[in-house]
Amino acid sequence: MRAWPLFLCVGLLFGVAVARDWADSWIDRTVLPSTLADMSVEVRDRSGILMRVFPVENGRWRLNPGSVDPGYVDMLIGYEDKRFWHHSGVDGIALVRAAGQALFNGRAVSGGSTLTMQVARLLENSGTGSWSGKIRQIRLALALERNLGKDDILNLYMTHAPFGGNLEGIRAGSLGWFGKDPRRLTPSEAALLVALPQSPETRRPDRHTDAARAARNRVLERIGTQGGLSAEALATARRAVVPNRMQTFPQIAAHEADHARRNWPDRQVHHLTLDGALQARLEVLAGQAAKRIGQRVSVSFVIADHTSGEVLTSVGSAAYSANDRREGFVDMTRAIRSPGSTLKPLIYGIAFDQGLAHPETLIHDGPVSYDGYAPQNFDGEFRGDIRIRTALQHSLNTPVVQLTRELGPSRLMSALKNAGAQPKLPVGKPGLAIALGGVGVTLRDLVQLYAVMAQGGQALLLHSDMEDPVRQSRRVMSEPAAWQIMDILRGLAPPPGARPKVLAYKTGTSYGHRDSWAVGFDGQHVAGVWIGRPDGTPVPGAFGGDLAAPLLFDLFGRLKPDFDALPPPPPSTLILGSSDLPRPLQRFRPRDALTAAPEDAPRLIFPPAGARLSPEDGLLTVKLHGGSVPFALLADGKPLATGIQTREFELPVSGRGYSTLVVVDAVGLSDRVSIQLD
Repeated sequence: MRAWPLFLCVGLLFGVAVARDWADSWIDRTVLPSTLADMSVEVRDRSGILMRVFPVENGRWRLNPGSVDPGYVDMLIGYEDKRFWHHSGVDGIALVRAAGQALFNGRAVSGGSTLTMQVARLLENSGTGSWSGKIRQIRLALALERNLGKDDILNLYMTHAPFGGNLEGIRAGSLGWFGKDPRRLTPSEAALLVALPQSPETRRPDRHTDAARAARNRVLERIGTQGGLSAEALATARRAVVPNRMQTFPQIAAHEADHARRNWPDRQVHHLTLDGALQARLEVLAGQAAKRIGQRVSVSFVIADHTSGEVLTSVGSAAYSANDRREGFVDMTRAIRSPGSTLKPLIYGIAFDQGLAHPETLIHDGPVSYDGYAPQNFDGEFRGDIRIRTALQHSLNTPVVQLTRELGPSRLMSALKNAGAQPKLPVGKPGLAIALGGVGVTLRDLVQLYAVMAQGGQALLLHSDMEDPVRQSRRVMSEPAAWQIMDILRGLAPPPGARPKVLAYKTGTSYGHRDSWAVGFDGQHVAGVWIGRPDGTPVPGAFGGDLAAPLLFDLFGRLKPDFDALPPPPPSTLILGSSDLPRPLQRFRPRDALTAAPEDAPRLIFPPAGARLSPEDGLLTVKLHGGSVPFALLADGKPLATGIQTREFELPVSGRGYSTLVVVDAVGLSDRVSIQLD
């Protein structure tokens, strides 16, 4: 019996074993490319809705696939690699079929590449035009299958597959062509997304609509033949319109997204507290408002829930752009600006707590001068003795400066910091001008400050990031003082057509009409509006009450159907009329005036009340009794003379009719008479 057949079989087996071992070693020695790729950073709102995506290198959009419609996955495998779940990276049957068809037809009819081989090509960005390239793909595909699971390989394909233009991956493709995540796709949409990676540029729907439609229909036909689609579903999918333009990626809350990315550069996904739908609506409102107001004007908004500290809307400008005259790339919610009169409620609240005043306390609105600083009211007039409530509601300047002098400007700076703001002084130490806007703050600072007042003097610090720990501000004022401020501010007259007493708010206008403000709150939300030019140039005629206040009420109207009720007074709140207050609170007097033992209050003894006079040569004789020099004399709120050292003097007068004369002495005591001039 001959032994050579046995030796032949043994030799063949040995050769197969050697070849197998060599192949295993060849595959194991394969140097795998990195499967980690830069992914587009995503910014999502409080509900998980995508608000902004940042491109990766070369401006490409490449997103984590996330949740993908199972119908797309089934269609992809059914069309591209139906034995994907069973082969080891290379489908021998498909390769033999593709080679046979190429020999028979003289050209490539079908491809033999598996999805794993396509992943190998995508990872190395290699072509398939040479045998060496194809062999490299085969080797890398086999190595990938040994080192990764099928789900991982499928995920790599759905991350790197090209979908035309700068779109990479199934999510970028779905967002780019259909404006939605690929969680739910129609058969027509899924088929187009299966067809595009085979030839992403020649099948781009926006440039080659017919080619895209034909490629989609081929996918549908094959899946229908395999039983993956019913005849009715197939017919419906074939009739579907192919998109003719690429969708723009969302760019909502662009400034806030930039801020989040700068502060947490290692995060792939940022979850913000913003309400994306509300944010988008208010960005449109900001753009419309800016166009109405004038050239180069920008508008910014902040809305927050003062019960949780969550920022719901942050609109940084009228339009996010570096190429417009409004400088929309500047985030004006974080820009340092002069707050105008918006800090006055804080000063009054601290004064209430310090026992200096009460809402019904009388305070004198008249000329004052402190080391050369002589503030004037906005309209240039003075009103004499008025209640604190009225002084704040009319936003008068001299009363609040008097209180700031008693409190000390440094106390006000400390209160701002305790509230969670970050005030900036132009130069040196804080002075009395801080009461009228002589300090730099941001819109977010002001909204934070008013959140403190809305929450009884202490609030949660505002935050935009869902992962930020919730922190409290320090106590700034007592609950009764905060309620008293709220009660005064809700008494302000609302803009025309708005409901009264539903919102506690304050407006402000900075020096030179550079900034217009409105900040306010109801029982749950606090909001702020800023209007101005980012470069700090004036906006002639711009007033917070005229421009910003209507927008503030508009914000609340777009936020919810009705206002949340403001709270009742705390039990310890002192609610009395002026005459029923404790004597020290009935009238505000500076502390140094109380210890100086002044003479009696001044009294106008000539002209007497009700007198009808015809001054000769246009000179009016005035006689005083009591009081402390120097005196100031006002007519109808306007100063006629200051620094008067005598109790009898003459002053020029002009005009006819009724007039009210007010004399104020050195310690703020006053007297008044009404006369008629002929």
